[in-house]
Amino acid sequence: MSLLPRTAEEFSSAEYWERFFKKRGEKAFEWYGDYNKLCGVLHKYIKPRDKVLVVGCGNSELSEQLYDVGYRHLTNIDISETVVNHMNQRNVERRPDLTFHQVDATQTPYEDGSYQASLDKGTLDAMASEEEGALAGRMLTEVGRVLAVGGRYVCVTLAQESVIRLAVEHFVGVGWAVRLHCLGDPESEASSFALPVFVLICTKFRVTPPTPILEMCQGEDGAAARLAQVADLLSAVKERQAYAILRQRLRAGTDATSSPSLTLCHAPTGCPRYTLTVQDCCPGAKVPKANHFAIFIVPQGRETDWLYGSKEGRGQLAASANFRRLVVVVMHRDQEYTDMQAVQSELSPMVMELAPPGMPANQQVPFLSVGGELGWREVVSRGVSELSGEFTVEDVRGEDGELYRRLVFLKNAGLIQSESRLFRPEASVRRKKNRKKVKAAAPPPASSPSQPPGGVLSVDSGYLCCAHHKVMVAGLTVLGVGTAQNKDAPVSVLLVGLGGGGLPQFLRDFVPDASVEVVELDPAILEVAQGWFGFRPDDRLKVTLGDGLEHIRTLERDGARSCDVVMFDVDSKDSTLGMSCPPPAFVETSFLEKVRNLLTPRGVFMLNLVCRDSALRKSVLERVRGVFPSVLSRGIEGEVNEVLLCSQADCAPLLPASLAQAAKSLQGALSLNSTGRTVKPQIDIAEMLEDLKVA
Repeated sequence: MSLLPRTAEEFSSAEYWERFFKKRGEKAFEWYGDYNKLCGVLHKYIKPRDKVLVVGCGNSELSEQLYDVGYRHLTNIDISETVVNHMNQRNVERRPDLTFHQVDATQTPYEDGSYQASLDKGTLDAMASEEEGALAGRMLTEVGRVLAVGGRYVCVTLAQESVIRLAVEHFVGVGWAVRLHCLGDPESEASSFALPVFVLICTKFRVTPPTPILEMCQGEDGAAARLAQVADLLSAVKERQAYAILRQRLRAGTDATSSPSLTLCHAPTGCPRYTLTVQDCCPGAKVPKANHFAIFIVPQGRETDWLYGSKEGRGQLAASANFRRLVVVVMHRDQEYTDMQAVQSELSPMVMELAPPGMPANQQVPFLSVGGELGWREVVSRGVSELSGEFTVEDVRGEDGELYRRLVFLKNAGLIQSESRLFRPEASVRRKKNRKKVKAAAPPPASSPSQPPGGVLSVDSGYLCCAHHKVMVAGLTVLGVGTAQNKDAPVSVLLVGLGGGGLPQFLRDFVPDASVEVVELDPAILEVAQGWFGFRPDDRLKVTLGDGLEHIRTLERDGARSCDVVMFDVDSKDSTLGMSCPPPAFVETSFLEKVRNLLTPRGVFMLNLVCRDSALRKSVLERVRGVFPSVLSRGIEGEVNEVLLCSQADCAPLLPASLAQAAKSLQGALSLNSTGRTVKPQIDIAEMLEDLKVA
């Protein structure tokens, strides 16, 4: 290690290289890999008949090995007199036509356009740190001068961002085509040096192309992926460097406290195809000696399940699998997967690079899954919201074998925005007629066209997928819905936040004499709810498009109406906050007072609160309690969500003596109101109220 530079600037000094080569002596210094590692890509871009200028040749054996396989027109230059003298002496007898010259690469004596190729192994990296890149810039300009049209600058580099940016921007600026090959680790797999080696190929054009030609290839023969701009190329380089560093870290040992992940992209398109998360076992775990490593394939559509989508869940999955290291693999939407065998074949070369240290070379690595299946997912619709960006509507098969429809915003693809269960109306009719339980029908093949709502699949409005929606419905017990004293009393509900429309549709369909108004800011969401989630506005279910804050301020100011229930189920677009639901303005004291003023004397305010910041949560609760005398809370198991039920009346009678009776009354009212319907309310009110407590 004493032979390596202490500072980057030393790379470009003639004095450094004089000291280096005198100390190095006869031993060749293979900067970033030897001939065997580089020959594939070099032979691809440099032909034996080409005149080649090798800049910064050093005492590498690369030129000698190229000469020996037929490259007889090599001109080698270096700034070090010591190395030039040494290399000439070493080759005077065996390679008389292989010449070495002490020449400054920034000002060579060669004629314009006199070479077909220029080979650089590490020289650009060495010079880029000097004069803030100006020295390297002069060298690149000189290379461009001596190369003929169609000539190529072939540079072996570690592609540090400042270095590769300097070179790429230089050649793009003069109208050259740029391609970058990532070859992997330098020297050997056992190297402690983690960064991969890249080979930059810049081709001189006679006429500047109308748009920059920027390409990235994986390996020496990988297909070229076209990139739109220099920033995209730099980003692709960073991704490969980050993967190499991660791989080196994983080779060094196991660490149960971290669960690093990486995304593998489809080479021809650059689209994400797999996300891999590494989960190591805990120290001291009793793992069978042969259980070194396993791969777990998450079924499509199940990646948001707690077991697969959370760090705690993956830890539990790894403990259950009982391997030293488990790699959890998620398949991306908009990608096709033939079968489990094809996925295994595609992943095997890459995942084996993530094996734990000490695993025998011939160790069989099992692929694990749920029932040996890939799962099922079909994207049935895509769109763009001006407020929330791109989204998809997709049908998936759940853990229970049932089919579900989901709304997912792609900027946060790990979060299900809305979800509804699907059913086949004809199967429901047969079930009712025959009084027999039949299995859920299989989804249509992924290759078949999607069926629109009203076709084969329909939305089950009686089933609420979100637990916090069930708690909100159960919260109507605080209002006394279904009790004898409130029989035939109408229930007016104001809900801010539509989503897929499952909650307001349930309230309209099953709560006796309910009238619901939903306020939704995003017109695109209303279209999705009506088109794909069975949302059907009518005279008892109305939608107001607009800002929920302004709508409530207007209603409170005008004083024209009161509500029995006000519900907030609206997410925040600001991901930097520790509270993702609701936006902060909805829980300011002045606004909460307006909500209170809108309520009838028996009215209830229900808030879906999702807050990971404990101090912020405490502040929100203090504000809510400052406005509403009675506040009950119900947490959602396995989630951050909690539902607050807030009232001006004393809720103490519901805790716990009369709670069971109130739940029974509401349950009965929901069932009675579903008489004659194809779908029934599938909710256990008593269960939703079990963990209710004073906030």
